[in-house]
Amino acid sequence: MIGLDLWYFLFIAPGFLLALLASAMTKSTFAKYSRIRGSKGLTGAQAAKTMLERNGVYDCTIEPVGGMLTDHYDPRSKTLRLSSEVYSSTSLSAIGVACHEAGHALQHASSYAFLTMRSSLVPLVGISSNFSYLIIFAGIFFHSKPLVIVGCGLFALGTLFAIITLPVEWDASARAKKAMVTAGLVTPQESVHAGKVLNAAFLTYLASAITAILTLLYYLWRAGLIGGRR
Repeated sequence: MIGLDLWYFLFIAPGFLLALLASAMTKSTFAKYSRIRGSKGLTGAQAAKTMLERNGVYDCTIEPVGGMLTDHYDPRSKTLRLSSEVYSSTSLSAIGVACHEAGHALQHASSYAFLTMRSSLVPLVGISSNFSYLIIFAGIFFHSKPLVIVGCGLFALGTLFAIITLPVEWDASARAKKAMVTAGLVTPQESVHAGKVLNAAFLTYLASAITAILTLLYYLWRAGLIGGRR
């Protein structure tokens, strides 16, 4: 069985270890700066709203959402959803995360190319993620190279999505770090601390992209499409 192949774990080990490190860093950094309140007394929701309006965006709805670190921006409805620990908190972590998500809204308003590309891939990735593994496994089991190629092609869409996500997330954080200061949401020193939360979170996206790339390479190698394996 492919899923029990030792080579699979060797292939994805770097991405898996980075994912564990990134998750631990994100949680610990968020917890650390959750205990430090911003000097302006703004909640995450207020900071995001101020940042958006200072940049000419007035049609974005901001609402709370359940769960921990479930914050996200929905371009379909122009809605910025913030977890309870971000929405109503005045901590530097909350302000940093809220402004990062507001950065996505600014990307949407300015038609940021990578965000547009990522959004266009969403429906395709939803389909490919459900069938790529089955097709790859079937191709290897039946020794059908065309099936494997089709399966890897579908899996590559998800990998491309993970790669395109990197500049999207990096740019949103860059916008947040700049706007937090220029909009007067935090002091320059506080923005450094809030930025550390965003830097740690970015590692999770990097780990996801690396894992996707390594997994795709594994399937290509396992099927004999690269590396000379038969």
